[in-house]
Amino acid sequence: MKDITRRGALALGAGAAAMLAGCGGKFMKYDGPAVTRVIIHKSGRQMYLLNGQTALKKHAIQLGFTAHGPKRFEGDGRTPEGRYFIDRRNPNSAFYLSIGIDYPNAFDRAYAESLGKPPGGDIFIHGWGDKTRGSNDWTAGCVAVTNQEMRHIYAMVRNGTPVDIYA
Repeated sequence: MKDITRRGALALGAGAAAMLAGCGGKFMKYDGPAVTRVIIHKSGRQMYLLNGQTALKKHAIQLGFTAHGPKRFEGDGRTPEGRYFIDRRNPNSAFYLSIGIDYPNAFDRAYAESLGKPPGGDIFIHGWGDKTRGSNDWTAGCVAVTNQEMRHIYAMVRNGTPVDIYA
């Protein structure tokens, strides 16, 4: 009986390993220098992953469908501007993998309230296919990169990392 149980456990373990391998290597391990800050330049459509003052990675990005100006309220199609932090991870994102930006902050909520509108939320850095959608911005306010790039970003960037988003 013990032998059958042990073989069953081994088969189950092998099956789980095969399932993870069949996921196309969605999750990577990263053991390099810590990402201490993410900088996003909206006008240049670039994102930098930094360790101190050293750029570890640079990525071309796509933004909200109304990229000019900071996000002010739900549905405006803009990507926020200012200092934010990575506050969550979604391994089951509809956009491959994603890491959440803690928009709206207190200022964003107060500004939207002054307009009588909800501030919106669910702003992420996320993947999208093997290629981004050309040169047009298309997200609802998120920052999009290729799935392959997102695999690296997901592995490298930890919750609590500051994100500075510039116009």
